[in-house]
Amino acid sequence: MEWKLLDAGSIYKGFEYPKELLKIVHLGLTDFDFWYLMDYEQAAWRIKGLQERYPDRKLVPFARRGDNDDIVCFDIDKGGRVQKIHDFASSGWEQRKDYDSFWDWFREAIDEMIEEGEYDEI
Repeated sequence: MEWKLLDAGSIYKGFEYPKELLKIVHLGLTDFDFWYLMDYEQAAWRIKGLQERYPDRKLVPFARRGDNDDIVCFDIDKGGRVQKIHDFASSGWEQRKDYDSFWDWFREAIDEMIEEGEYDEI
């Protein structure tokens, strides 16, 4: 089965994923130990929940941390900047971090994998 991104442009007209994200998907880089990219089904479920929990925000989720409720999203109202959100937090308390670009988040995710990763099961 082919790995597929959510068609977020059908939800937020005009939205397009940045080429940086499309590049890592094309390369098959979807799991970074703590963080992983959300496929179509995961992102579709999550975007619906985000719209209900944070109705004043337009967030397009694309990755999630596996050991807690942190996710990263493109923020439509902030020019597509990447936002780290602690999902399921009360509205107004969800914001964790703001990144200038996809690569800024990606570097941090890879650094976390390097710094915190255990290699017990290789």
